[in-house]
Amino acid sequence: MFIDSHCHLFYEDFREDLPEVIARAADAGVTRFIVPATNLRTAEEALVLCDTYPGIYAAVGFHPLDLAEYSDERLNAVSALTVHPKVVAIGEIGIDYFYDTSPRELQREVFARQLALAAEKQLPVIVHTRDSVQDAIDIAARAVADHPAWREGIPRGVFHCFTGDADQARMLFGLGFLVSFPGPVTFKKSAMPEVLRQIGLDNIMVETDAPFLTPVPYRGKRNEPSYIPIIARTIAEILGHPVETVARITTRNAERLFGLPASP
Repeated sequence: MFIDSHCHLFYEDFREDLPEVIARAADAGVTRFIVPATNLRTAEEALVLCDTYPGIYAAVGFHPLDLAEYSDERLNAVSALTVHPKVVAIGEIGIDYFYDTSPRELQREVFARQLALAAEKQLPVIVHTRDSVQDAIDIAARAVADHPAWREGIPRGVFHCFTGDADQARMLFGLGFLVSFPGPVTFKKSAMPEVLRQIGLDNIMVETDAPFLTPVPYRGKRNEPSYIPIIARTIAEILGHPVETVARITTRNAERLFGLPASP
């Protein structure tokens, strides 16, 4: 059994057939889904999905590309949503220097504020980076130093769609973070297989980032959670493990990070 640790099922792409998407995922062995919001509106939409589908859990927060919608008042409203029993993380938060649609200093400031919120709520974080991995690691390290009791002894968060190198991954492991891998690990020119060979399986998860980053052989089409086994099989081949081992360890890691009930 698998957990899709990152999929945006509130997107318009799924508006017409989400029940079928969930059913296909179940047929593929994917029975639980973490749906990270990108702003207050999508946080509310994610909670509607949580109330509709037993296997869906939510993260709430402001994505760095959505900071035009950010305000302290709206962050307080997001904070209030954490009382929902199926809110399992603060996210998707982070820094994005690729699109650069928000001032970089504002991105770093809001990221730090949301890390502090996660520490206050004793929730993990889901971190987005693009051309910004080291800056995000540095800010996360300061948050850990400032809040040493934040989830001490259990994972503090995940750098999703990880694009850093093996040394940066090890820095994150030392800070109590995991990394996760989506469809691009299947791409012919991906650098991620070599990173995986260096870091191994113990601190990773799998995700789709649906509807984006569709794996081969469906690249170019809408991504969906039923493709998680493709990603897992690719990782198994890279590391020389049975796919069942990848399923067991990545599921265990997601359960620990998000506080989900253990699989049988």
